Amino acid sequence: MSSMSSILYLHGFASSPASWKVRELSNALKARGQGYRLICPALSTVPNEAIAQAEAIIESRVGPLTLIGSSLGGYYATWLAEKHLLRAALINPAVAAPASLEKYLGPQTNLHTGAPFEFTEAHLAQLRALEAPKITPGRYFLMVETGDEVLDYRKAVQRYEGCKQAVFEGGDHSFTRFPEMVPQLLEFCGL
Repeated sequence: MSSMSSILYLHGFASSPASWKVRELSNALKARGQGYRLICPALSTVPNEAIAQAEAIIESRVGPLTLIGSSLGGYYATWLAEKHLLRAALINPAVAAPASLEKYLGPQTNLHTGAPFEFTEAHLAQLRALEAPKITPGRYFLMVETGDEVLDYRKAVQRYEGCKQAVFEGGDHSFTRFPEMVPQLLEFCGL
């Protein structure tokens, strides 16, 4: 890939650019003099607005762009990768986000900022409309841990069958092996 390669990181539900994985990735890129290649917006809690934020970035980029999506961000990344013909690395992705997030209807709090927000039926409907009906296996690099206490990793392994996959025993939803996977992740992103 060209020297203009960039990464658009899409964080998970109630998360933010302050998540430990974003900080880890940012530090790895800064150590290589490439910190400027990482874009991680604070995504709106409203799915359609989050997608609009991501698409504005995608449409403004010059050069190759790879998506990285964690949890709900993985669900968004899949839809965006198919629509915009991009590659995406998925970390413990929410495969069926509407079903996974139904139990979170009502008042919520951002894990990093403490900002309150309301998760509504309208948001679930927006998520349903963002489900990619099919995927192109060559676009994806799936990373999951079997100990994910939030999402069933087997659903992701099945959904992304035929894709490059790294499945690790143990761990949790935060994807504990992220630091050791950063070199492979950057290689996948063309950096």
